[in-house]
Amino acid sequence: MVAAAWPIFAAATASKSLPIGFSTLGCPGWDWSKILSFAQQNGFSSVELRGLQGTMDLPARPEFSPTRNAQSKKEVAAHGLRVSCVSSSANMHETDPKKREEQLADARRFIDLAHGLGVPYVRVFGNKIVGPRDQALQNVANSLHELGDYAGPRHVTVLIESHGDFTDSPTLRAILEQANSKHVGLLWDAHHTYVDGKEDPSFTVGQLGKYIHHTHLKDSRKEGDDVHYVLTGRGEVPVKQQVQALVKMGYKGYYSFEWEKVWHPDIEEPEIAFPDFARVVSQYLRDAGLKQNKSSAAPNHDLTTRGT
Repeated sequence: MVAAAWPIFAAATASKSLPIGFSTLGCPGWDWSKILSFAQQNGFSSVELRGLQGTMDLPARPEFSPTRNAQSKKEVAAHGLRVSCVSSSANMHETDPKKREEQLADARRFIDLAHGLGVPYVRVFGNKIVGPRDQALQNVANSLHELGDYAGPRHVTVLIESHGDFTDSPTLRAILEQANSKHVGLLWDAHHTYVDGKEDPSFTVGQLGKYIHHTHLKDSRKEGDDVHYVLTGRGEVPVKQQVQALVKMGYKGYYSFEWEKVWHPDIEEPEIAFPDFARVVSQYLRDAGLKQNKSSAAPNHDLTTRGT
């Protein structure tokens, strides 16, 4: 265990205006106000919404009700932040018509939430390969295309995460090509393509770079048959090389820390892990040549218009 968090003023100074963020998956006990305040005080420029205070059903939270969205947007802006992505649990692998529609309906709820908050991206999962491989990929692609048609008029892009059975570039590229929608893209969980997909970061970015709109970064090390999440730069995942590959290709999105505290309550507390990530990844970004944006807390681009 680390004895203390990086001092707030140091973390904020180190990462001011760099495109870094964290997912609320890493702080399940925090309320909305604490999330925004902590992000601002520790130099983050974005927050990814993935659950809040014990529920993953974000559209059901009072903070994100249609009558409260305008106020929540003001609160985000008042802290110099943006919401980078709204992350759902919807799975695109379902083949049973009823179950498939249930998953699509859930994704549409999150798309509506993103639209109400002015957030450009909604994450979904492919998750599992069900049945013959080619048919399974086409099924996922069809569901993504359908969601893209719904999301486009709402100024939202649907992102499939590299996760589950979908962690290698050839599989993800085939799905994205078959989805054939400018409102569908990729959330690159760089940990999964390296640990599960066994891919070098430069290879993954070379194959999928044009589809990458958002990222999840985290570090880990093997302990027996298990993967144990550790503070950034202390494990076996080449996070620095992942960051370098993204900067080199001209990636314009956020570098989002997905600290899986919800699923792994034994890992470091967010008060320690979040500022540590801000310090370490800010240095990686500077080492890679990314310039700080002095005028805004957000990356210097329009998140809603980056095409696939």
